[in-house]
Amino acid sequence: MSKIITETDRLIIREFNLGDASAVYHFNAPKEVNRFTGDAGMCENIKDAEQIIRNIWLVEYQKFGFGRWAVVLKESDEVIGFCGFKNEPRINAVDIGYRFHPDYWGKGFATESNLACIDYAKKHMKLDRVLGDVVVENLDSIKVLKKLGMNYIGQYQEEGFTLNRYELLLKGKAE
Repeated sequence: MSKIITETDRLIIREFNLGDASAVYHFNAPKEVNRFTGDAGMCENIKDAEQIIRNIWLVEYQKFGFGRWAVVLKESDEVIGFCGFKNEPRINAVDIGYRFHPDYWGKGFATESNLACIDYAKKHMKLDRVLGDVVVENLDSIKVLKKLGMNYIGQYQEEGFTLNRYELLLKGKAE
């Protein structure tokens, strides 16, 4: 059994386990899913999905006490994507992120799951500041970050993309 982090009316948010590999592959497989993520080609098959779970997410849970979490649709018990936090050494900060299979886009799951994660973090995590980086063309994700209460703080270039950076202060003021 995977540790349940939090729930909403429609969703269970829990840690991933190796049994989730086919679901991880499924929500990463459509090309449009990774169009703006910078990690296209990382999850080409079930074995890649197992490696992501084993070598990234399970390691992060052990090391930091958090990582990307599975989003499970209560009505079907299906893993439809991920949400939550990642300790991101590349930016020397914690970022919030999400990814869902396109069948579940536009239904409020990214906002709903990450609002639940933010609420959980405020109550149970020693986390003060969270960043959200999004490619400027990804207008739907920009809307989600704004719905999460994140504030635009700047723009930068990386790997041929222009990204907007958003910030959320969970405890009030920046350090």
